[in-house]
Amino acid sequence: MDNRENILKCALNLFYTKGYDAVGVQEIAEASGITKPTLYHYFGSKYGLLQNLLDKYYSGFSQALETAAHYDGDLPLTLYRTAKIYFGLVSENKEFYMLVMSMMYAPEQSDSFKASESIRRHQHQLFTNLFDQAGDVVGNMNGRQEQYAVTFIGFLNHYLLYWFSKNNEKDTAISDEQAFAVVHQFLHGIYV
Repeated sequence: MDNRENILKCALNLFYTKGYDAVGVQEIAEASGITKPTLYHYFGSKYGLLQNLLDKYYSGFSQALETAAHYDGDLPLTLYRTAKIYFGLVSENKEFYMLVMSMMYAPEQSDSFKASESIRRHQHQLFTNLFDQAGDVVGNMNGRQEQYAVTFIGFLNHYLLYWFSKNNEKDTAISDEQAFAVVHQFLHGIYV
C-alpha cells in the first residue's frame, strides 16, 4: 500500500473512531507512519485529506447508486435496488458510512458538515429525479417528489443506524428480505 492510500485508511479509522474535529494532523501522521509534511504534500491540509477520503470512498457507491436508481417503470423494484446498494455499502465499509452520517448531522458551520454537502446534494437530487420520473406513472406524487426523496433517504439511513446499534458486535450484513421489507414499509406505511 502506498503512502497516500495508507494515510486515507488511517484517517478514516481515526475520523470514525474519534470524530473529524477531535483528530489532529500529527495524530494522523503518526498513525500512518509518515511526517506532517508528507501528509501536506499529498492533501494540502486536514480538510483536503477529508475531501479526498470522501471522494475515494463515495465514488464507487455513487456510481452503483446511480445505476440502481435508473427508473425503468417499476418504482418498487427501483427503490429495492437502491436500498440494496445502501445496505451493501454498510456491509462493505461501516466506518465510512458512520463517518458520513456523523458529518451530515454535524453543526452547519463545521468543516464536517460542509464536506458532506456534495453527498447530501447528490443523493437528494438522485432520488428527487427518480420520483419525478415515477410521477408520470404513479399518480400520487402531486409535487411531493422532494419530500419523498428526503423521506426515503432518511428512512434508509435511520434503519441502518438502528441496525448498527442493535447489532454492534455481530455481522452487519442486511439481507435482501430486510431490504425488501424496508422498501415495502416506505411504500405502504403502517396500513397494509
